Amino acid sequence: MLLTGLAIAILACGFMAVRAGRLLASALWLAACSAFLAVLLYRLGAFEVAVIELSVGAGLVTVLFVFSINVAGEESIGSPSVLPRGLAWLLCLAPLAVIGVLVVPALRPAALPAAAVFANVLWRDRALDVIVQVVLIYAGVLGLLGLLAEKEAPLQHSAAREAAAHRERDLQTMETAARHEEVQA
Repeated sequence: MLLTGLAIAILACGFMAVRAGRLLASALWLAACSAFLAVLLYRLGAFEVAVIELSVGAGLVTVLFVFSINVAGEESIGSPSVLPRGLAWLLCLAPLAVIGVLVVPALRPAALPAAAVFANVLWRDRALDVIVQVVLIYAGVLGLLGLLAEKEAPLQHSAAREAAAHRERDLQTMETAARHEEVQA
């Protein structure tokens, strides 16, 4: 029952990713699809694949999509599709039908081995893989921040100019007041 619900959630998120009107919303729906897929893979006993799917598919790829969308913008191209809509739907649904035929017998819950506890698999058996993935995600985020960084730190740049402009306005106000007093005297 849980596996069927996860499969339906994956299909729903994938459908919403295709139907979303904005690219950013599509990227977030794809991240949710990847997260549900990771849970499904874990429940089916593919623990390592589930961890990789969650960290790379839902993590790093989503960060890269959001960065690319922010850099390129969300302008629509407006050109017509190369494929007719019916053929595109057929090409999308045919692999799903083949996968469904192949996967339905495999959806019977299998007994998990006692030693395959998530914490054991994650931190004992695959500790090096997890550390490498964390380093890669961290490096990807730092790389994106480096690409988005300004040449000068925003506070140093604007605070110094703002203070200089404020001091200049005060000096001009004082000079104007002094000239006004001289004219009246």
